[in-house]
Amino acid sequence: MNPTLLTALQYYGAGAATLAALIVSLNLGRRVTGWAFVLFVTSSLALIGWGFLDQDSEGIGWQNVALLVINAVGVWRYLISRHEVRN
Repeated sequence: MNPTLLTALQYYGAGAATLAALIVSLNLGRRVTGWAFVLFVTSSLALIGWGFLDQDSEGIGWQNVALLVINAVGVWRYLISRHEVRN
């Protein structure tokens, strides 16, 4: 596997997750939080790719399979679902 691609997936995944976490922590509203979850989804996809394409990173891949499901729930809840938010 191309080491440059693996490095790009690894660092994009880490950077996107960090930025998404910052956005969620700022509590800028439902729509912005929803887009932060979209960013989390892209991070999870990158880290799944890196995790399963790099020889020693399979654990990160499996962890991000679980996080992808969690992040998809966030996208559903904050961007797609029309239900009222419970406080």
